[in-house]
Amino acid sequence: MSDGVWAAPGRVNLIGEHTDYNDGFVMPFALPHTTIATAARRDDGLLRLHSANAAGGTVHLRVADLAPGSPGGWSDYPAGVVWALRDAGHPVGGADIHYESTVPAGAGLSSSAALEVVTALALSDLYELGLERQCIARLCRRAENVYVGAPTGIMDQTASACCTAGHALHLDTRDLAQRQIPFDLAAHGLSLLVVDTRVQHSHSEGEYGKRRAGCEAGAAALGVDVLRDVPYAALDAALARLDDPEVRGLVRHVVTENHRVERVIAHLEAGEAEAIGPVLTEGHASLRDDFRVSCRELDLVVDSALTAGALGARMTGGGFGGSAIVLTRTPAAGAVSQAVLEEFEARSLTAPRIFSAAPAAGAKRLS
Repeated sequence: MSDGVWAAPGRVNLIGEHTDYNDGFVMPFALPHTTIATAARRDDGLLRLHSANAAGGTVHLRVADLAPGSPGGWSDYPAGVVWALRDAGHPVGGADIHYESTVPAGAGLSSSAALEVVTALALSDLYELGLERQCIARLCRRAENVYVGAPTGIMDQTASACCTAGHALHLDTRDLAQRQIPFDLAAHGLSLLVVDTRVQHSHSEGEYGKRRAGCEAGAAALGVDVLRDVPYAALDAALARLDDPEVRGLVRHVVTENHRVERVIAHLEAGEAEAIGPVLTEGHASLRDDFRVSCRELDLVVDSALTAGALGARMTGGGFGGSAIVLTRTPAAGAVSQAVLEEFEARSLTAPRIFSAAPAAGAKRLS
């Protein structure tokens, strides 16, 4: 017997990568792929979690015992949300929650954020907390940062909680100001393909944290609080002050990536949807060369798609695997997809999963 059913989507980040923990700009949109939670309240302090997508059966936890540093695999994400809610003073007790998800795990499409946000929304309703969407996003980020131990920014949780259908979300991660930017590619005869390379990653295993620490080192060397404070017009002068080539690359990426977000918005608001293609490709080169978070498979997607006539392409998400996005004219989408598949086959690589993505709605209660 359930008290309700809720859904929260994964996301694709159109542009603005590794900027969120630097107080910068991001521009994600929600996918139609969701994590669904069927949940019922319990008054005995027991949290029972079950996922149709994970082996191992039902996880039993006592909410009073939840604390960071207790590794539990996938269940850390919803357990961390319960911990974060209670740590913030919200009177959350137990629950039975069953999850089913169509968000590809490990694909850079925020399956973890979808799991967190759907849990928080369900518990907010079950316990009549009345939490606003941005509050849910902040609590979910804290769960992932502190309980799970992954030093992510707030983009993924905000996208899952706050996106609207037919729009990309321009989020200023400094003050969390939001603008919904119309993003109707079909009206321009365009399609956005998501290419899941099926290369797995784990942000909590060091490399992500190293990049974040490098960004903090760059900001300190430049005498600013965060890299958001380095103006694009002053980038060359700032880079000349940095001795470490790796830190210099990190700084260059963040500053130019914030500028790319602004350029994409300007093109979309001017009705120049095709013009965002080269900006996406520039972003991939920056992530590959300056931030060093791409991989062989992501580069292959980008290179083969562009060779086949795509308007632009880049990796999306944290990197080291996961997914890429490809902007193409709709009549060419099939040929571009086939070209990518053939290049993977020619190198004896696992065939990627390719699907077309249009901006969907954020988290919601289904029943």
